[in-house]
Amino acid sequence: MNSCWRDSKAWIEEGLPLSTGNNEACKLYDASLSQYVGWYDDPALGGLESSCKKLLASDPDFVMGKVLVYGLDLLGTGKSIRTDAKFKEDIEDLIALSEQTTLTNREKLHVEAINFWANGLMKKATNTWESILIDHPRDALALKMAHDTYFYLGQAVQIRDSVARVFPLWKKTSPLYGYLHGMYAFGLEETNFYEEAIKHARLGLEINRKDAWATHAYAHVMEMTGQQSKGIQFMMDTESDWNTCGMLACHNYWHLALYNFDLGNYETVLDIFDNEVGRRFKSGTLLDLVDASSLLYRLQLENVDVGDRWEQVYEIGKRHFGDNILVFNDAHLVMTAVGSNHHCDAETVLSSMKQLMNSFTHYCQSAVATKVGYNLCKAIVAFDSGKYEEAVDLIYPIRYMLEEIGGSHAQRDVFNLLLINAAMRSPNKTQIGRAHV
Repeated sequence: MNSCWRDSKAWIEEGLPLSTGNNEACKLYDASLSQYVGWYDDPALGGLESSCKKLLASDPDFVMGKVLVYGLDLLGTGKSIRTDAKFKEDIEDLIALSEQTTLTNREKLHVEAINFWANGLMKKATNTWESILIDHPRDALALKMAHDTYFYLGQAVQIRDSVARVFPLWKKTSPLYGYLHGMYAFGLEETNFYEEAIKHARLGLEINRKDAWATHAYAHVMEMTGQQSKGIQFMMDTESDWNTCGMLACHNYWHLALYNFDLGNYETVLDIFDNEVGRRFKSGTLLDLVDASSLLYRLQLENVDVGDRWEQVYEIGKRHFGDNILVFNDAHLVMTAVGSNHHCDAETVLSSMKQLMNSFTHYCQSAVATKVGYNLCKAIVAFDSGKYEEAVDLIYPIRYMLEEIGGSHAQRDVFNLLLINAAMRSPNKTQIGRAHV
């Protein structure tokens, strides 16, 4: 094990003691946490997935090891305790183990946050991580888990302020310090502080030019400020720095494709899809699947022939129809279903979403589905069926609530494009004014 990874003594000195007597587990925890925060796979460890397996094996009773690994499973949004019996058992075992083990209050709160998230109470999970950060502002796991969950909740101000609150309390020499700049930059960008966002993205990249999240924040600023050509140049110039960060490379290529889409370079978008996004989404991760469906849907709205590419996305995504873990995912799965002409699967998403709304009313995503998500997904189906007037009527009243489904401004812009296209094609010409979103 690399000597630079923190052992038990180092974690105690950080003020973040870990309740395990196994030094190897402590180091693997650090190695896994570092790859998660940095969005990269360390080849010396076989990558993050391999590191997590080694972490669990190193000490089967290491609560924080399970917290990290199961937390990553939750954030991956590919499994839930409603749909995966084994994962439900894992979460229950974690709760039982935490009750049988002597833990610090910080560790107990981490378990509580994971339990909240697993049971659909994402906002309670973020509140719990914030409670940890009050007393332990340098707890990178609490900070990153909160950061990513705020993203899923569409809470841009919290994405920004969660980092801003603790930033002054980190030392520049602290492990993982540099990544805070990229995280803060993203929050600044999502709340329209573009100059400050660029400043912090650059600071993060000065510390580590392979910081893919800082690159990602910079890319967002270029998109939101209409600097597509500059964005293309930046992404191409730095490609070898970020394309090795496997967990985020697909999404950063999505940004490169999006610039070209904005400029009308549709053939280039298809090339990026085929050579980069298309081969990466086959990993099966939902983030990559969303990127793939989003690109194809944008192209389809512009009447670009995408060939059989929808079927490729469908084959990867079909096992997630009916998951209803995130409304954001569901909307993109409906795009995939209608795009690939599997209309019955679009209805599966809608019917399972209805069940979530009726039977799991305490879930955060149930409330989002009720307020926004269900009608949004119905609008995608209506548009595909040529019912443009109905699509407008469904989206227009919720257009300023879409942030609640999560994702970024750039990602959600596809729904603005849907509204515009529906209004322009609607036989009800009074709706054309509604295209001015």
